[in-house]
Amino acid sequence: MYLANIRIPTEKAHGIQIMNMCRTFAEKGIEIELVVPWRYNPKFKESDLFEYYSIEKVFKVKKLPSLDLIMLNLPKIGFWVQSATFTISVFFYSLFRKVNVIYSRDWPHLFFLSFFKKNLVYEVHYFPRWLFFCRRVFKKAKAIIVVTNGLKRILLKNGVNEKKILIMPDGVDLKRFDINVSKEEARRELNLPFNKKIVLYAGHLYSWKGVQVLTESSKFLNKDILAVFVGGTEKDEKKFKEKNQKFKNIIVLGHRPHSQMPYYLKSADVLILPNSGKKDVSRYWTSPMKMFEYMASQRPIVASDLSSIGEILSENNSILVEPDNPQALAEGIKKVLDDKELSQRISQQAYTDVKKYTWDKRAQKILDFVIYE
Repeated sequence: MYLANIRIPTEKAHGIQIMNMCRTFAEKGIEIELVVPWRYNPKFKESDLFEYYSIEKVFKVKKLPSLDLIMLNLPKIGFWVQSATFTISVFFYSLFRKVNVIYSRDWPHLFFLSFFKKNLVYEVHYFPRWLFFCRRVFKKAKAIIVVTNGLKRILLKNGVNEKKILIMPDGVDLKRFDINVSKEEARRELNLPFNKKIVLYAGHLYSWKGVQVLTESSKFLNKDILAVFVGGTEKDEKKFKEKNQKFKNIIVLGHRPHSQMPYYLKSADVLILPNSGKKDVSRYWTSPMKMFEYMASQRPIVASDLSSIGEILSENNSILVEPDNPQALAEGIKKVLDDKELSQRISQQAYTDVKKYTWDKRAQKILDFVIYE
């Protein structure tokens, strides 16, 4: 059983990771039931969950009641109310279910179940603020999956048993992103300009993602270089566009279906991972799924030189630059664009390296740790 509070489409990466992990577990012969909250969303029918994420229907999805206040336009209160009511539904639904493993990325579900269940697995993507409650989850969980060494270190400092912890970064579907499409074909498909060098960022527009640094770096780039931003919520997209109207060599495209992302990555001359170093979530904890998708696309990567990013990327498979420094980012971009041999070499090395980080290999290592060990 996989408990997941999937928020569509605002938490696209969250949903993609969960759906891919469930698919891969199921393909390995594990009977999976994904438990999600019922939500009202006029732009998305939850019955289209598999279609939205382009995932085969090889596992069950169970929708539980939750109080969704989206129609009242109360985002913060609505989120907490919805999460609380879903947690209650999960508790009563799971309490009398006989399953080998209950797996979740959301600690509230596991906290209440920990008083009655011993087969809990907690996958940690950030260090929780509600540490008082999480200590119980850390203690009672059968296993704890973390996505970076930085998260493991902070859990150890907080007394978590090291034998329980498995470091397992995010992953990628190589078949989906290793497509035989040229840069020109991808741009034709997406209606992107042929007469520009494209540096592309894919993902949310949160400040800790470093998107403003990429925008500011465009001041140091030639006019024939276009910065393209793909992703973000409607609200964030609007704010980002309003803030950056003065920049003429950027395009903000907003949210796009995940099925189009391989084409966007293939359309680029350079892919950018400009994470800020000002937040711990960025510096130590994040394992960006787009990083692995970038690597699989065989396009050169310019990324922030951070501890979290450095667990996967290096000077051999990318260009690492000082975080929060627009000029340094621009210099990294120009270095890749001006040196085709370097560009090809780091792209190929990144592609070779990412083969270690497929969803299939990730799922197998987790199964070995949680079930078969």
